[in-house]
Amino acid sequence: MLKKYFITGLLIWVPLVITLWVLNLLFSILEAFVPKFLSSQSLFGCNIPGFQLILVFLVIWITGLLAANLIGRTILKYWELILGRIPLVRSIYNSVKQASDTILSSESQSFRKAVLIQYPRESCWTIAFLTGVPKDSLLSGLPGKYVSVYVPTTPNPTSGYFLIVNEKEIIPLNITVDNALKYIVSMGVVSPID
Repeated sequence: MLKKYFITGLLIWVPLVITLWVLNLLFSILEAFVPKFLSSQSLFGCNIPGFQLILVFLVIWITGLLAANLIGRTILKYWELILGRIPLVRSIYNSVKQASDTILSSESQSFRKAVLIQYPRESCWTIAFLTGVPKDSLLSGLPGKYVSVYVPTTPNPTSGYFLIVNEKEIIPLNITVDNALKYIVSMGVVSPID
């Protein structure tokens, strides 16, 4: 009985503590970007919790506001051209930009639908996500229609495998992408209810 209550308590506290720890880590990293002379201590002579974080969010918001108009887009275009000419910076920046555009963009079509595919072998099924349709140049010589899918790993869905699969070999699932991700992260413990 003691063990049962202890495990129940762990199941409540572990996700909460890890969530708070990750948020604290994220906020600490964001606050570290604010120079010391812009801290609340330097500006007002007292420590205001969250002041630097508010400054970071304000700078991000103003950047988005400026980039949404013609002048801002032009400046951004030239900035990206400059970064695209620096050898090491170019490869890192382009990779991170492409990934963030895919995930964060409101027009993004990534993870359109949850599907079942046979992977890593026949008669073994796993959840995958439709990510698009590959270009014809990639499919030369392959008969039929193909789709691109991402197969996430458990319990960390940020790593996984990219596959090009025949459209006839996928089974669409009647669950949301969010519920499919919860099912994957929980290693099948949390049922994907829709």
